[in-house]
Amino acid sequence: MTQHFDAIIIGTGQAGPALAARLSGADMKLAVIERKLFGGTCVNTGCIPTKTLVASAYAAQLARRAAEYGVTIGTEVGVDMKRVKARKDEIAGRSSRGVEQWMRGLGSCMVYQGHARFESPRSVRVNGELLEADRIFVNVGGRAMVPPMPGLDQLPYLTNSSMMDVDFLPEHLIVIGGSYIGLEFGQMYRRFGSRVTIVEKGPRLIQREDEDVSRAVQEILEGEGIDIRLNAECMTARREGERLVVGLDCASGERDVAGSHLLLAVGRVPNTDDLGLDRAGVATDARGFITVDEQLRTNVPGIWALGDCNGRGAFTHTAYNDYEIVAANLLDNDPRKVSDRIAAYALFIDPPLGRVGMTESQARQSGRKVLIGTRPMTRVSRAVEKGESQGFMKVLVDAQTREILGAAILGLTGDEVIHSLLDVMYAKAPYTTISRAMHIHPTVSELVPTLLQELRPLE
Repeated sequence: MTQHFDAIIIGTGQAGPALAARLSGADMKLAVIERKLFGGTCVNTGCIPTKTLVASAYAAQLARRAAEYGVTIGTEVGVDMKRVKARKDEIAGRSSRGVEQWMRGLGSCMVYQGHARFESPRSVRVNGELLEADRIFVNVGGRAMVPPMPGLDQLPYLTNSSMMDVDFLPEHLIVIGGSYIGLEFGQMYRRFGSRVTIVEKGPRLIQREDEDVSRAVQEILEGEGIDIRLNAECMTARREGERLVVGLDCASGERDVAGSHLLLAVGRVPNTDDLGLDRAGVATDARGFITVDEQLRTNVPGIWALGDCNGRGAFTHTAYNDYEIVAANLLDNDPRKVSDRIAAYALFIDPPLGRVGMTESQARQSGRKVLIGTRPMTRVSRAVEKGESQGFMKVLVDAQTREILGAAILGLTGDEVIHSLLDVMYAKAPYTTISRAMHIHPTVSELVPTLLQELRPLE
C-alpha cells in the first residue's frame, strides 16, 4: 500500500528536523525517516559528545596545573573514564531524545525508523512501505573514511563513532590523520592520561591552514607530550602480539610506531552508497557526494540534498544553513543561495582555532593588495591572567575596499571571538566599523579593534 505525502525528509541531522518543523508549520503532510539515531552526527558522534569529552579533558588538565594558580589539590589527579563516558552519554542522549520527541510531536508528520531507499524520483521504500511525495529532501550525512591501508582489515580500529563507546583509557592511542578530528581526539586522550602519537601523511598538520597556524598548533600539542609523525606516505598496519603496529615511511624518526589502540581520522565519506539514488536518477560526484546547485536542488526536479551528503560544507552550521536556504526559497520567496555564506569553522583543541574567510596564502594568491594585522596571545591581558596565552591573532584586509578578507584566532576563546569579525564581513562593512568600536576590558575581544589599528602591508 502506498502512502502519499507532500514531502519526505530522509535523515534527522542538523538540517532535517528544522526543515520538518517549517514544512509542518506550512500545513504540509510529511514523512520523516531516520535509519538509526535521531539528531545525526552532531548529536550522537560529533559536536555534542566530543565537546563534552573535551570539557572533561580540559578539567583534568586544569586540575593538573592547579599549583600554577596557587591552588593545592593534595592528591594526584585521576580520570574515571566510565564517569567521563556516562556524562557524555547523558548529555548527547538528552539531545537525541529531544530531536525524536520534537519530530514525533509535529502536526501532520509521520515518523519512520528504518533504512530508506529510492524506488523512483517520487517514491521511497522504508520497512517494506512505499512512500510517495512531490518533494524529497535527502539529509543522510556522512561517516568516517576507512583508507586503503595494507593490513588494516586484519586489525581492530576505532573511528569517531566507535570512540563514543570507549569507557577505558587506552595505554597508547595512535591517531591516523593530523586534521581536525584527529587533533581533537589526540589532545583529549593525552589529557585523560594516554600516550598519544598522531601520524600524518602530509608535511604538516591541518594543511588547509596557513603554515604559521599549523606550526603553532603542532607546538601546542607537542608541548603536552603528544608525539607527531609527519610525511608518513606509505602506511601499513600489523599486529605484533598485543600491540598494533603502524609502519611508516617518514623522512625522520623510527619507521614503526606501536600502540594499544588505533584511531582512524583521515576524512569523511557521504552516506549515499545505499540509497538507491540511481533509481531516482540523482547525480553524484566521483566521491559519492550528491551534486546540487546554489539552492541545494539536485539534477532531478523535486529532490534536494542538504548537509554533509552534498559536499558543500562539512559542518553542523553549514548543514543548518542549508535548511535556511531551502526553507527561504520554498516558503519565503527569498532567493538565498550557498554562495551567500562566508567560510567559517573552528578547531576545538585547547586553545581553539577560530577561522573565517581567506587564509593568508589565499589572500596572496588572489592578487589583491592586502593589509595584515597580527598579535600574539601573550599580549592579550585576559589570556595572560588566565594562564592560557598560547597562540596568536591574525586578520587580513583588502587595502582598496577596506573589507575584511579573513582571519585566524588561535587562542583563548578564539572560536567565539572570531564572530566579531565574521559579522562585519557579512555586513560588507569596512574594517573601521570594528577598529573604532569600544570593547569591554578585560576580554579577548577587546584586542580585535587594536589588531585592526595595527595593520601593515602584506609583503
